[in-house]
Amino acid sequence: MTWWVALIEAAVIINVLLLAFAYTTLLERKLIGRMQQRYGPNRAGPVGLLQPIADLLKLVRKEAFFPRKAEALPYIAAPAFAAFTALLAFSVIPFGEGWEIHGYRIDGAVATIPIGLIVIFALGSIGVYGFIVGGWASESKYSLLGSMRTCAQLVSYEVSLSLSVIGVIMIARSLDLSTIVGKQIDTTWFVVPQLVGFAVFFVSAFAETARVPFDLPEADSELVAGYHTEYSGMRWGLFQMAEYLNMITLCALAVTLFFGGFEGPWPPLGPLWFLLKLLVAITIFIWIRASVPRLRYDQLMRFGWKVLLPVATINAVVTAAVVVAV
Repeated sequence: MTWWVALIEAAVIINVLLLAFAYTTLLERKLIGRMQQRYGPNRAGPVGLLQPIADLLKLVRKEAFFPRKAEALPYIAAPAFAAFTALLAFSVIPFGEGWEIHGYRIDGAVATIPIGLIVIFALGSIGVYGFIVGGWASESKYSLLGSMRTCAQLVSYEVSLSLSVIGVIMIARSLDLSTIVGKQIDTTWFVVPQLVGFAVFFVSAFAETARVPFDLPEADSELVAGYHTEYSGMRWGLFQMAEYLNMITLCALAVTLFFGGFEGPWPPLGPLWFLLKLLVAITIFIWIRASVPRLRYDQLMRFGWKVLLPVATINAVVTAAVVVAV
């Protein structure tokens, strides 16, 4: 694939991701409204379909205040850094087999590299510094506590999240996400032999994205809003975009690792099957938010170290033994 074709594909995917982020917020507000027997947004456009655009206009026009004692450069750069790494992580997710159009090869991912899975985890680990630095630079005790919780939560659940995919790597014998999808097409979806690994991955994904019931870094009943308490306008919007994009990326990774990625009845419609599976995963994320109460902080840490980590480790060891035996 030539460089300018890759550049056009990257621009298209970025814009699709931004659109997906905008309408994921609408989907969440609509679904939670229905689950709570009330209306969601329904004034901006037909059935509220223009609500994300109205939200964007509001954020652009809203004053972006600056705390007097804040550290200027880290305070301003943190939201942009968090959003940038969240966008970049999706670049290695395969959404199709690739196409040949007018003699030009278009890959089914923005970047196809042999260690795509490691790249996603590395970018996730780096991206969290945006949330940590933003909370610290705000010079607010609520923001600082939120960033400290983010750091502790990352350390607790990043290990379980990484161990949960070891079984998939051993079965596929590759870190290339396209190869992992191809292996599932040839055999079966990895959620079947790796049901325990998928369960650990999915629970850890909630903690990684700070979603209910693991939203302790921004617990409004305790920390006002956590690490983004002192942010407003588009700086606050960038933090929200990073949070939702991380959720979309981890849902896409779950689809890729455990549910066959873009596999479907008719291969040319691979991106459509991928999108449908991704929509189901995001809907489950939203459903959990409306159904499960927030854990206490000590429960969060205990569950990560005493339940998820041992289960993920045992799953990896058993899978290794089975793969070697076979």
